Amino acid sequence: MRLANILHLGTKELRSLSRDPIMLVLILYAFTLSVYWFATAMPETLNKAPIAIVDEDRSPLSGRIVAAFYPPYFVPPVMTSWSEMDTGMDAGRYTFTLDIPSNFQRDVLAGRRPRIQLNVDATRMTQAFTGSGYIQAIVTGEVSAFVRKNRMAAAPPVDLALRVKFNPNLNKSWFGAVMEVINNIAILSIVLTGAALIREREHGTIEHLLVMPITPFEIMAAKVWTMALAVLGSTALSLIFVVQGLLKVPIEGSLTLFLAGTALYLFAATSMGIFLGTIARSMPQFGLLAMLVLLPLQMLSGGVTPRESMPHLVQHVMLASPNTHFVMLAQGILYRGAGLDTVWPQFVALAAIGIILVGLSLGRFRKALGGMA
Repeated sequence: MRLANILHLGTKELRSLSRDPIMLVLILYAFTLSVYWFATAMPETLNKAPIAIVDEDRSPLSGRIVAAFYPPYFVPPVMTSWSEMDTGMDAGRYTFTLDIPSNFQRDVLAGRRPRIQLNVDATRMTQAFTGSGYIQAIVTGEVSAFVRKNRMAAAPPVDLALRVKFNPNLNKSWFGAVMEVINNIAILSIVLTGAALIREREHGTIEHLLVMPITPFEIMAAKVWTMALAVLGSTALSLIFVVQGLLKVPIEGSLTLFLAGTALYLFAATSMGIFLGTIARSMPQFGLLAMLVLLPLQMLSGGVTPRESMPHLVQHVMLASPNTHFVMLAQGILYRGAGLDTVWPQFVALAAIGIILVGLSLGRFRKALGGMA
């Protein structure tokens, strides 16, 4: 009877979700347009940055430097003058302006160290930080290549052989697409489950459930498996049709193994959504509470910044979060083609954390239902 009750209550949850257009649109957007836009227009990616150049030297070397700026990182440079350069920066037309001084080529060939002035609009923070490094590398590379053609340059004492693994073209969309799917799994697993519980309370149907011969565990289990199934199915479709199909991002490892790990993570995350849903009294309260929980979990899980660059205390504390182990598992399987022999510690950790969260959520859920009775 217990399994039958969980199945019937879960079927009711699926029907309720299918009649909620806002939640359906949210799921559709999260696993389609959101993934595509995040992969093709990542905020930290330098893409078509506007640049203006003041060429006071007008030499072959300065011409090489000007020609080195091209899409997709930069738009074709605008050749301007000193007076127009500051005006364009003030008006926000250029993110970067480069001033090549007169006699620049002559000083380079004479062995002097001439300076090029680079002005950066730091209000465009992400492009300013990334673009400054790109411009320095471009100018240094062109000057080095020019010098090697005009005089004998000493061979470097060490030759660095670069081997790029897992992403040979350094394509940022590969990282962006997969990480957006992972982030949306974390968000929707908590939001859908908590919203389903609050919707029962707001519609008054929770009182109907309390007078039926069912237990709090059956009510909670039904919400957990249905919302987990909705997110798991959306994840599989997104990886197949959006990530692999539309964006042409290769998945190195086993999709089945990743979905198995996702199911374990959803076991923990949906329980967390139940816990938050019992604390919040309305959907606005739940939304604010979810923001306080989701933002630290995502920022500190290792998906945005490597865990090794965080303080040691944060690294140890975040081991108690299911998001940390899920990000490690997902990156290992999807990026590096890891098998079960590599990611089994994350599977064990997710199972252990999930059991603890289910116990805590069930206790809180029983207490909340007792207060309604």
